[in-house]
Amino acid sequence: MAASLQELVTAISDIKEEKAQKVAAKLLAAGTSPLEVLEHCREAMAIVGERFDKSEYFLPELMMAGEILTNISEELKPYLEEETEAVAEEERETVVLGTVEGDIHDIGKNIVEFMLDINGFEVVDLGTSVRPEEFVEAVQAHDARVVGLSCLLTLAYDPMKQTVEAFREAGLRDRVKIMIGGAATNDEIRDYTGADAWGKDAVAAVTLARNWIGGDHGVD
Repeated sequence: MAASLQELVTAISDIKEEKAQKVAAKLLAAGTSPLEVLEHCREAMAIVGERFDKSEYFLPELMMAGEILTNISEELKPYLEEETEAVAEEERETVVLGTVEGDIHDIGKNIVEFMLDINGFEVVDLGTSVRPEEFVEAVQAHDARVVGLSCLLTLAYDPMKQTVEAFREAGLRDRVKIMIGGAATNDEIRDYTGADAWGKDAVAAVTLARNWIGGDHGVD
């Protein structure tokens, strides 16, 4: 019997590791777009985040969901590479990326990093639970013009806002474009944090970076 995308969402959000990986593999083998699989993984993680916020899930469930997505993302990478045209190494613009302070989830961030890399960007990945001043220091050190802030949990909204404010206090806000993303984010949260844009997935992140930087990255 053919696997369905909704079956994938349910398996991930119910923390059924073996089933989730089998369903993902079947979908990819059947020709389902890896970007579509990725979008439904994002949908599943949003459900996991909501259950955590309601105290239906706790840290072990979050960690297990992260492990499931790590394994699925490894299966996705070869398919994503086939769909994406790599850009030459020279003159790669830098994007600073990290999961904000108080949040330790990195699956979505890692996929964004991968997509930015194969689309010609140099990515400085600061990891998880990154303090606002660390983002500022990285931008200064690497002369970056784009920053990506990631989160899974609603408790990370204020750290996102504080990070945007840290760039303002450092006198860098006018020269840096900031995008936010992750299962718990949307355009309303973008407005709350003061970021420039919200990207619903890794493809949106690449599009935003291209539009902001322009030039050799294919922007008209």
